Amino acid sequence: MAINEKARDQERREEDRKIRFLRFLVDLSILSIQQDELTLEEAFEKMEEVKRVALRLFPGKELAFELIYRPRFERVIQERFGVASLIS
Repeated sequence: MAINEKARDQERREEDRKIRFLRFLVDLSILSIQQDELTLEEAFEKMEEVKRVALRLFPGKELAFELIYRPRFERVIQERFGVASLIS
């Protein structure tokens, strides 16, 4: 395997690791919003914390977060608190 191929393979593995971690964090946070004794404000803050972590892992990918993960959080918050839109 050429050095270039090894570097690309390592980058791919690192990217996969970051994606798995973010998915785990999102799932854990959503479960927390669903099951823990949180206020509406705390639920919003939890979503924003996940967004901050996501942007540290994937700089410049705010639009991806907004399209992929925010709708999931909004659905859960809506189900839990009966709120249709965020107060960001």
